[in-house]
Amino acid sequence: KMFTDPIADYLTRVRNAQMAGHKVVEIPASNMKKAITEILHKKGYILNFKFEETANNQGNIKVALKYNAQTKLPAIKKLTRISKPGLRKYADSKTLPRVINGLGIAILSTSRGVITDKEARNLNVGGEVICHVY
Repeated sequence: KMFTDPIADYLTRVRNAQMAGHKVVEIPASNMKKAITEILHKKGYILNFKFEETANNQGNIKVALKYNAQTKLPAIKKLTRISKPGLRKYADSKTLPRVINGLGIAILSTSRGVITDKEARNLNVGGEVICHVY
């Protein structure tokens, strides 16, 4: 049986849109996905985003993708799902992942909300490692 993994779906939609060179990708919203989107924006991996209401109340996230002006390459090289519904991956404050020596970021779901590995280190909290971005 297929478990749906909305976060994996979100990451895949972003990856596919980038590969196709789209400017904008629309994704069904959730609080977790909104938080991930805000981090991607804050860290400069996407140009912009907008949360939109929809008829079914789920809402949509419109993500404006970012590309290098010269090379036309996507700002996000790699977007990897780490924790999966069937196999959750957790890290405590001491074993927080380092994504390519700190060039990339890990996004974690912690008791302090959805934050980057760097913020988790500063707050000395661990949590579920949602994904790696670089």
